[in-house]
Amino acid sequence: MTIRPIVIYGDPVLHTPTEPVTESPEELAELIADMHATMDAANGVGLAANQIGINKRLFVYHCPDTEGPDGTEKPEGGMRRGTVINPVLETSEIPKSMPATDGSEHEGCLSLPGLAFPTGRADWAKVTGTDENGNRIEVEGYGFFARCLQHEVGHLDGYVYTDVLVGRNKRRAKKEIKANGWKVPNNTWTPGVDEDPFGH
Repeated sequence: MTIRPIVIYGDPVLHTPTEPVTESPEELAELIADMHATMDAANGVGLAANQIGINKRLFVYHCPDTEGPDGTEKPEGGMRRGTVINPVLETSEIPKSMPATDGSEHEGCLSLPGLAFPTGRADWAKVTGTDENGNRIEVEGYGFFARCLQHEVGHLDGYVYTDVLVGRNKRRAKKEIKANGWKVPNNTWTPGVDEDPFGH
């Protein structure tokens, strides 16, 4: 397994819809292993292939799944790990109100290192696709886990979470991105080599 550099906002690979995966599970095995290793080294909860510069429609996750509908606690909840290839996303309605500013709806991204903003997301989400063995799967959840699914599929559709921000949050994000000088290609950081931008 190899920890790969993570592409930073501004590179065209993050802003272009990814191509469907046609490779066999055997051909994808090394890439998927590297994606999990990179996500873990970065202390992330998800990683899309284009975040390491690969224009393929798949993502990996290792994310808390502890919430039921409307913020209730899921008794059997815990961490979930997996791989979804060629995901198709379904969600409940996305709220039209401004997201909460108490931290409960903040979202970050390994491709925008060190930043986090309140981000409106649907409370429930489901993805269908295949796993690393080529088996058909459905993965669904509420709350933070649903947020993770929406975030990763967004990457594969060619946008990052700051693209869905609204109002003052969108304005703040634009200022931060400009201040960091990220709107250039070939800009990366490597977990375990570069300083952790999230302070883990």
